[in-house]
Amino acid sequence: MRKPEFKSVFSEEMNQYLDYMVASGHKEASYRNHLRQFDWFCVEHGILQPVFTCQHAAEWIQRKQNEASTTHYSRINGIKQFLLYLNRRGYSVFVTRDISFRQTDFQPHIYSKDEITRYFHAVDTYESSRNRKDAIQFPILFRLLYCSGTRINETLGIRKQDVDLGNGIIRLFETKNNCERYIVLSDELADLMRQYAEKCFYLLDDEEYIFTTSNGGRLGGDVIYNCHRLFLQKAGIPYLGGGKGPRLHDWRHTFSVHSFKQMIDAGLDMYVALPILSTYLGHKTIYATERYVRLTMSLYPYIEERFKDKMDKVFGEAGKS
Repeated sequence: MRKPEFKSVFSEEMNQYLDYMVASGHKEASYRNHLRQFDWFCVEHGILQPVFTCQHAAEWIQRKQNEASTTHYSRINGIKQFLLYLNRRGYSVFVTRDISFRQTDFQPHIYSKDEITRYFHAVDTYESSRNRKDAIQFPILFRLLYCSGTRINETLGIRKQDVDLGNGIIRLFETKNNCERYIVLSDELADLMRQYAEKCFYLLDDEEYIFTTSNGGRLGGDVIYNCHRLFLQKAGIPYLGGGKGPRLHDWRHTFSVHSFKQMIDAGLDMYVALPILSTYLGHKTIYATERYVRLTMSLYPYIEERFKDKMDKVFGEAGKS
């Protein structure tokens, strides 16, 4: 596993912290992604001295636009341990408070075929004076979100060396559950990735990210979220706001529903289709995939009729939404 490349003023301390946690019996992957996010925050906020103030902390703990409750909870409480580590070593850092996890009954937006067509027309015709590369990289980036069900941070974390152009396979390294996995591209998507590689990969070293800003840095999630809002507007898809979407993450939900339906329509039993989808999405257990299955059943009554009894046996009556 490659060594994380931290760039902030705390880079040395981050690597020392990782070594300390690994020596204590913990897995490096459990802490690496949180440290990366904190590292990006420090760079973006111009923290040039090893000091983390109360004001910095107030900005850090703010929940980001479209950030899920689970992600927010994990991000803040995970980095609190690193801040405590710095504090014990004598650094002037403000240690953030714990935040509580808030369960939500939010229902994702599943894009219709017509919405998908209009949305990707907006993506494919987009041009930016800020970054001319966007017209080339956005068509493949947004199709990865929908056609492969990747999370936005997983997608933006793809490096040149992670892409196997010959076999149409991409390794996802920066994953939510700290479990590296592979996605297999469809023939059409693999061809699109090869076309993108011909135009851009010769400019990149193996360790560099394939989706970049105008100055060659890693493309940030905030840029993609803002473009998503623009694409919704151009596609004539109403944005409800207040966290009600349609969110960027709803492309992953749409992929999951369509994939499960496709497997069922192809004749696969639920007991076969469920672990396949769960593994591909990078879930630790099939229980994390339950919501997608129940959502599919609510949208397609014939699937619910076929598998309702099996769902109740696997997940129980209490799991129904």
